[in-house]
Amino acid sequence: MNARAAFVLLFAAACGREPMAAPPSPSLKPECGVASYYHGALAGNPTANGEIYDPALFTAAHNTLPFDTVVIVRRRYDEDGGGGETVTVRINDRGPFVEGRIIDLSPAAAKIIGVFGEDGVAEVCLVVVNAPAKS
Repeated sequence: MNARAAFVLLFAAACGREPMAAPPSPSLKPECGVASYYHGALAGNPTANGEIYDPALFTAAHNTLPFDTVVIVRRRYDEDGGGGETVTVRINDRGPFVEGRIIDLSPAAAKIIGVFGEDGVAEVCLVVVNAPAKS
């Protein structure tokens, strides 16, 4: 089994029902919970790290992960068999500020995993794949 297949298998198996604390460095331990997405009307406003928000980029907000951390977000399977889609995003903002939500995705990222739509939320797991070097 190659390394990529092993990673995907571990990631899929690790997405249990219990939410886990966000790891401070690259890890195979997932954090699971609810994802939502930013409204495109915020385009042009500064994010918490000072960048200008662009809804077309694959970025996200997280309350504790360091800025520039890269995470893979995987939509959890639902009772209808939907889910499993993944997207890679970079953390450049803080949020979400709604209890029970773990990440806010840009519209571009949300569309990839099917969060963009009627209710705009979905159960996901995220795994840190690249964290900035500690200074």
